[in-house]
Amino acid sequence: MPRTVLLVTGGCGFIGANFIRYVLGGKPEWEVFNLDNLTYSANPDNLKDFEGNPRYHFVEGDIRNEALVSSLLEENDVTGVIHFAAESHVDRSIIRSRDFVQTNVEGTHVLLESAAQYWKNHLAHDPSFRFVHISTDEVYGALGPSGLFTEQSPMQPNSPYAATKAAADLMARAFSETYRLPVLICRPSNNYGPYQYPEKFIPLLITNLLLDQPLPVYGKGENVRDWVFVTDTCRAIETVFQQGEPGQAYNVGGESERRNIDVAHRLLELFDKDESWLQFVTDRPGHDWRYALDNHKIRTELGWEPSVDFETGIEETMHWYRDNRWWWEPLKERLSKESKGFWSKS
Repeated sequence: MPRTVLLVTGGCGFIGANFIRYVLGGKPEWEVFNLDNLTYSANPDNLKDFEGNPRYHFVEGDIRNEALVSSLLEENDVTGVIHFAAESHVDRSIIRSRDFVQTNVEGTHVLLESAAQYWKNHLAHDPSFRFVHISTDEVYGALGPSGLFTEQSPMQPNSPYAATKAAADLMARAFSETYRLPVLICRPSNNYGPYQYPEKFIPLLITNLLLDQPLPVYGKGENVRDWVFVTDTCRAIETVFQQGEPGQAYNVGGESERRNIDVAHRLLELFDKDESWLQFVTDRPGHDWRYALDNHKIRTELGWEPSVDFETGIEETMHWYRDNRWWWEPLKERLSKESKGFWSKS
């Protein structure tokens, strides 16, 4: 079988780690180099059970280090880049947007520059090479009560985080158009599942319930999100990498819209707790009301569709956090000390 060598950036984060687990568990001919700077939400424990695996190589480093990125590409005959590395927490972007510009925009630019030079000089424009940029539905802005975002919807980001991801998307598109680098863009909706950092909405609620703490919900909890289970996203990324058309973007929606308050209510039911555990907090500035993605393109062109329904996924996620307190309790304690409650409003 042909050898596939991936450079995965941000592989110690939530989706990145799940993708690496998915690849190493199901693709015996694939090899992974994981470049991660181990910032606050990156956790090497996400991949602890792959230590010593000859197909997995961890490299601690910054995606803005062009010399490092170039050497990883050239010395390992990389056949594809899957770019997850990003600052991704909206609340943190409101407090300190510069970090998001540096990682999400400057870091993506360095990766694209390095990949373009590597592809041009070492692969002789090998058509099998792919650079997959992982984006977000938040680049589109917010929807009203009806309609869906398509890949042709205009970018209208409303938070510093979303603006930096939109800028990265446009840079990726520019490298595709100008340098003919085979770039593909995945725009997933809200992910959930194992190994998600406990400042994010669903693991925050689950871990709070496991600790008998209240559930913080923004405003009245009426904001709507389209939830996709993380393994479905991993399948979508693999599908785009192998079958997608360079230069194209693909929405990856879960087709599982839920109001935040409905997610909270479902978790209360699973834990046999009542509404007295809800704690409504001041709404986030510029809080997008609704996201929802149209999956028509990825369904019809690539044959992907979500396979895990929300009820199954949320129960599986709840059981994982219940059974892996060793993983999240130290993170929760650190967040509490460092952020003095700020993170709990995500």
